[in-house]
Amino acid sequence: QKAAQNLKPVVPIKFHISSRTDAGVHALCNAAHLDIQRAPGKPAFNEKQLVHSLNYHLRPEPIRILNAYRVTNSFHARFSALSRTYIYRLLMGCAHYSEIPVFEKDLCWAPAGGHLNVPAMQDAAQFLLGTHDFSTFRSLNSETPFQSPIRTIFQVDIRPSSGFLSHHYEHRGLEFWELKFRSRSFLYRQVRRMVGALVAVGQGKLTPHHIKELLEMKDARAFPPSAMAPAAGLFLKSVEY
Repeated sequence: QKAAQNLKPVVPIKFHISSRTDAGVHALCNAAHLDIQRAPGKPAFNEKQLVHSLNYHLRPEPIRILNAYRVTNSFHARFSALSRTYIYRLLMGCAHYSEIPVFEKDLCWAPAGGHLNVPAMQDAAQFLLGTHDFSTFRSLNSETPFQSPIRTIFQVDIRPSSGFLSHHYEHRGLEFWELKFRSRSFLYRQVRRMVGALVAVGQGKLTPHHIKELLEMKDARAFPPSAMAPAAGLFLKSVEY
């Protein structure tokens, strides 16, 4: 928003962003919209100019504008979204946090105990697919009384992944995995709770069927208190329109 104000608009600019994320969560690609009105006689910015100008003013920040598109007045970055895709990066094979590669610090979660039972996690993930009351899988906040807990999960995948420069330390026996979730929208901390519950299944603390039971309880207080995944491994991958 500050970068856009440097473009000297006639009317103060407000960014409307597609998704808010917790502190510590990353975004590979987020989306936002803004209205920019230039002084009389000045031509409207084209897409290329806007990307270049905003990035010039964003140089000190850990954010880059990748693309800009002209949209209709009815478009809204948050409410026009058809779906949002999040990925969560897990690192398996670490007996101790000191074994996490330094280049992966704050970019993944290495759950205690090393390896996880991935087939059990994949079985458990099937219970999350479809339309459910996800009350158990949301953290309570000021918006809770006004939000429906009903959400539809279109996709849950658990697949092997790669780490930054991981081919240089294959001998250490570390494995990266990605959990992918796609839905039109998610509840507060829903993805982190779903990941935490699936990891608990992978550790043998819960069975796959426990995921179904947690869903049926429809009570945020029923969620195991220590099972929420940390923010650092979560990435907003894309927003689809």
